Amino acid sequence: MIRDPEMLDQLLSTIRDFVKNELVPLEHEVEENNAIPEHIVEQMKELGLFGLTIPEEYGGLGITMEEEILVAMELGRTSAAFRSLIGTNNGIGSSGIVIDGTEEQKQKYLPRYATGEIIGSFCLTEPDSGSDAASLKTNAVKDGDYYVLNGTKRFITNAPRATTFTVMARTNPEIKGASGISAFLVEAGTPGLSLGKIDKKMGQHGSYTCDVIFDNCWVHKDQLIGGVEGVGFKTAMRVLDKGRLHIAGYSVGMAERMLEDALNYAVERKQFGQAIANFQLIQGMLADSKAEIYAAKCMVLDAARLRDAGQNVTTEASCAKMFATEMCGRVADRCLQIHGGAGYISEYSIERFYRDVRLFRLYEGTTQIQQIIIAREMIKQATA
Repeated sequence: MIRDPEMLDQLLSTIRDFVKNELVPLEHEVEENNAIPEHIVEQMKELGLFGLTIPEEYGGLGITMEEEILVAMELGRTSAAFRSLIGTNNGIGSSGIVIDGTEEQKQKYLPRYATGEIIGSFCLTEPDSGSDAASLKTNAVKDGDYYVLNGTKRFITNAPRATTFTVMARTNPEIKGASGISAFLVEAGTPGLSLGKIDKKMGQHGSYTCDVIFDNCWVHKDQLIGGVEGVGFKTAMRVLDKGRLHIAGYSVGMAERMLEDALNYAVERKQFGQAIANFQLIQGMLADSKAEIYAAKCMVLDAARLRDAGQNVTTEASCAKMFATEMCGRVADRCLQIHGGAGYISEYSIERFYRDVRLFRLYEGTTQIQQIIIAREMIKQATA
């Protein structure tokens, strides 16, 4: 749902100019230094990028799902690290509080997320629990007005920068499945909370992940999201539905950037006395990529509109995430092929994007998990 087309156009134009004039020129520097320059972080704060999805009453822009997808497509036209920095504040790092938090929790944290004063992160994955999130082992034992958390979370985006951690932990050991899981908001610096070493990743340099370790970490009951035990897994799944749509839209934007670069290269690169863009086998890769990007864009925008209309979009979110991220991988492969040997050299952006986009098919639930979700929802409807 687009609430004010004129205001949205202004927002998208501002982000487009910021990406083109400020972020794209720094892509190689961020890749080499594995860090985003601080002046860029400050510019992001000034532009309100940390609070795009935070409700307006808490200092954010409160954009709708459809508007968020359009923003994600613009942010997708540059290095993944830039979006990752603001992504948790607008997504999994704040959504749990937006969706299920108490009013006190919202007042305390959302305005600070919106300004970028604090960074949120989302702790679900564990060393032995990733796709099977309901089997997580991190536990929280009630002791008076506190819960004592023990366990380790793995691959946690923005954890080295985070001020708060949305943590899924088992509060009822007698319930082995999802109903025994609760969600907590744990602040950095809480005794018993520590971080592992920063992961050395295949791609997405400049964005950080690491383990988050809880060793007899005492958390006050007021930090239980929503103040209710046993709904944490449901909170996580609702957060992930939204996150999957966001990643789908972002994948579309990055695919568009890769295709644009490949097209420009094909028009300029000469072989056998003419531009390689004139060769039909090159044209086939360009055309297939264009068609798949268009299909993914239509899919994710449709799903976003359904969510804005209040519908349950678990199936549609998984469909969009699965198709768009797989599409992005295929486009990356074709675009590198169009570049030929030059595509394997870091001088060209496709070498970096080829590595960066591989993660899209893994986080927010792997492609295979999306297939299971889609089929499960289909079967549920057929047998209702």
